[in-house]
Amino acid sequence: MTDPVFAPPPASVAPGQAAISFVNHATFLIRVAGMVVLTDPMFSPRCSPVGWAGPLRARPPGITLADLPRPDVVLLSHNHYDHMDLPSLRAIQQRFAPCFVTTLGNARPLARLGIDATELDWWQDVRLDTLRITVTPARHFAARTPFDRNRTLWGGFMIKTTGGQILFAGDSGAGLHWQDIRSRLGPPDVALLPIGAYEPRWFMAAVHMDPAEAVQAHLALAARHSIGMHFGTFQLTDEAIDAPLEALAEARRAASLSPDTFTTLGFGETRLYDIDSSQGDRTQAGAARPFSG
Repeated sequence: MTDPVFAPPPASVAPGQAAISFVNHATFLIRVAGMVVLTDPMFSPRCSPVGWAGPLRARPPGITLADLPRPDVVLLSHNHYDHMDLPSLRAIQQRFAPCFVTTLGNARPLARLGIDATELDWWQDVRLDTLRITVTPARHFAARTPFDRNRTLWGGFMIKTTGGQILFAGDSGAGLHWQDIRSRLGPPDVALLPIGAYEPRWFMAAVHMDPAEAVQAHLALAARHSIGMHFGTFQLTDEAIDAPLEALAEARRAASLSPDTFTTLGFGETRLYDIDSSQGDRTQAGAARPFSG
């Protein structure tokens, strides 16, 4: 598939702003003042244990690995091949040597790549410069072989800056954990929520939300804005590869949400969000605008 070409992400942002760039699948580049975060980096042609078989990408990354700005922190939500891609992680470690934060049990395979990762359980956090990163629960599972199911943990990450916070949800089915996240950590200014890989429902509902459930997660979190992810990169399940976009538009209409409130970004597109709510005017927090360079 051919996608529009977008301007590169900004080299800096003002305090109280976040520049959020959608690379592909669950890979976002998030720049806040003084720090850059990369989530679940996936740059390989396939999400597979081998290079000659497995799901082949339908479109290239919106930002290539060669053009990737230096991340200060890489977040790894769980060990599935479309989220923990070892060739991408090896290349990022060799080029940038950033900090890595992941869920329990995933440090061992990363150590083989020369990566010293911090492992966290649900609700545990780590402080990295101006960021506090908390692992949040998710309804999912983990496995890389037929013999290691659920021997490692899965989750999302709340990224708290000096002004606001952004939730990267990882992979998840619907559940009461969204209310728990809001109750414990407060509502996110921006939530990055999965909207794809959901058919057939009898099989996938336990581990992947459909767009209607993602809208309900947005509401349960009381997020000011949400951005959909986990769609359009690999054909992983039965729905058409761009069906999540149509279903999200329908779910927004049913919930009377504006397109700007819960949107998706083009592959390589950056959007600027005002996340500084420290002055107490919560109505302005989360205001979004496109970035055109």
